[in-house]
Amino acid sequence: MGIERRVDGDGIAEVVMDNPPVNALTVAGWFELARVIRELGEDPSVRVVILRAEGRGFNAGVDIKEMQASEGFDALIGANRGCFAAFAAVYECAVPVIAAVHGYCLGGGIGLVGNADIIVASDDATFGLPEVDRGALGAATHLARLVPQHKMRAMVYTAATATAQELAHYGSVLKVVPRGELVETASSIAREIAAKSPTVIRAAKESLNGIDLWDVKRSYRYEQGFTFELNLSGVSDEARAAFLDKRDARFEK
Repeated sequence: MGIERRVDGDGIAEVVMDNPPVNALTVAGWFELARVIRELGEDPSVRVVILRAEGRGFNAGVDIKEMQASEGFDALIGANRGCFAAFAAVYECAVPVIAAVHGYCLGGGIGLVGNADIIVASDDATFGLPEVDRGALGAATHLARLVPQHKMRAMVYTAATATAQELAHYGSVLKVVPRGELVETASSIAREIAAKSPTVIRAAKESLNGIDLWDVKRSYRYEQGFTFELNLSGVSDEARAAFLDKRDARFEK
């Protein structure tokens, strides 16, 4: 349970999120994921990382129950810093990261996948940002790496999801396969990368990050500032409480 990792003899590392019931990560879970991915990237024997999950879906974002059970803003600050650390760890990992997505990929899951190098998905995978329904913002930076600009805006405003097939059409998902073939598909791509010169692949990862069109860390940090403002206004607490109570939120502003 939690964050598991393993490395095979070919230098293929596998990081598995397994946090029932929905793979929503606690503050500690986000920091642990960041630590594991960074350590693997720093290991000279590792040539590629596969990031996947067990259970019903890939990732459901932050643990809202933990946030609502905490006094003050410590859990909010922790979740924001933890997500920032995990997203950055994926992006800055010294070797390519392949995200293998099944079921739902929501909120923080979008941040992980949007910063991955390669994405494969099962045919039941869906992607979305329900942040506005939770009184928060964030990861539009990463969603914009998955879908076109106006599609991203519509998804943020409405909290609608997109299918793996849609993302494949946009070119952000490399392959869509039956769920039973997802792990093997990711492993096949990983083996192809691992067979190449690790020196060249690590240089390729660094060079591709260096020519990226925008700074994903700064862009995401800017988004997070608005989440802090929304929490100070009180609207976020009501949105999260309504979600946990399974009722419509009652907004006064």
